[in-house]
Amino acid sequence: MTIKALRTPEERFADIPDFDYPVHYADDLPGYEGLRAAWVDAGPADAAQVFLCLHGEPSWSFLYRRMLPVFLASGARVVAPDLFGFGRSDKPASPDDYTFDFHRDHLLALVERLDLRNITLVVQDWGGLLGLTLPVDEDFRGRLSRLLVMNTALGLGLSPGKGFEAWKNFAANTPEFRAGKIIASGTPHLTDQEIAAYDAPFPDASYQAGARKFPALVPVSPEMDGVALSRQAAQFWSEHWNGPSFMASGAADPVLGPPVMEALRKLIRNCPEPMVITDGGHFIQEWGEPIARAALAAFDNS
Repeated sequence: MTIKALRTPEERFADIPDFDYPVHYADDLPGYEGLRAAWVDAGPADAAQVFLCLHGEPSWSFLYRRMLPVFLASGARVVAPDLFGFGRSDKPASPDDYTFDFHRDHLLALVERLDLRNITLVVQDWGGLLGLTLPVDEDFRGRLSRLLVMNTALGLGLSPGKGFEAWKNFAANTPEFRAGKIIASGTPHLTDQEIAAYDAPFPDASYQAGARKFPALVPVSPEMDGVALSRQAAQFWSEHWNGPSFMASGAADPVLGPPVMEALRKLIRNCPEPMVITDGGHFIQEWGEPIARAALAAFDNS
């Protein structure tokens, strides 16, 4: 079945600050033929470590611009995809095209296409809701070596609380959905140019089907798509994971803050106490340079 999708004009990305990295495209990933996927791929192709950086809602790979230089300076390769509906990737026009498996399978297809190995999985928000389930796939499990986890959760069929329910209602019903304004509300140090960069993927409301739909896809009740996978993932992380982990927690996140992160930490086998960013909001990558440096140091010490 052909999926009708919109493509953000390239000129929308002409003035993106501090994010001049090679962008790659494919419109023939298995199961996604005709949809153009975009990702940043920087650093040596044969690097010993690959950082796979997964963004969430309503952001895109630009969110990692403060962390990428640190990872690259270590000699690593960095791959930062844009989920369909976000960033430079195509944006299916119908909300019905967005499902948990639609996005998860895209990530697995991209990892296989690029044959990524020795992966350091870097996740936050939906990057974690999806990314933390990837090791349920045996092939991906064999590619994974380290975990860097920030302000996220597994979708185990429970609501994160009233703050999340309010956000879900806002995303579905607000007349004006401005990604840049939403991200800036909890990230006061953003410049006007950075706020504009978060708005860049969405020239008008017709491009925002995914951004508006994502909160409704969070697996917050037992019958929802993604719950069974997330429960399998929880078993993997708690019983079978034996790689090094690093956690950073933005204490000012009203939805996925310290209590949620502590529950996730206890679920991840041998996960150390988190690095807490006291004034860090939900989009913790915006405080990302010291987090990246601390993670690298911790991984080296492990």
